[in-house]
Amino acid sequence: QVQLVESGGGLVQAGGSLRLSCAASGRTFSNYAMGWFRQAPGKEREFVVVISKSGGSTSYADSVKGRFTISRDNAKNTVYLQMNSLKPEDTAVYYCAARRYSGSYYYRDYDYWGQGTQVTVSS
Repeated sequence: QVQLVESGGGLVQAGGSLRLSCAASGRTFSNYAMGWFRQAPGKEREFVVVISKSGGSTSYADSVKGRFTISRDNAKNTVYLQMNSLKPEDTAVYYCAARRYSGSYYYRDYDYWGQGTQVTVSS
């Protein structure tokens, strides 16, 4: 089992920044690729970004490319999502997820999920 706890969400004006954190406990964190997904009301859960086990490889959704940055610290069992130039359409609940060994763009491929953190961007 891997337990994931997100933090750092909140209310921000358009153009602002937030940094989300996802703290993991349980199994060996460095064995898991980590992804961030988001879900807005009435919409399906959407891929945002994924990072490999080592942190050496990342892949972003086009909608956030150039604005969001994912990183991880395997010594601290934590993955981060730096979000800059936020837009109202970024408003959603953001979830981190863990998948054994390799990442995926598809949310159903992930093994463990956090409870989510709300991000609201006002115009």
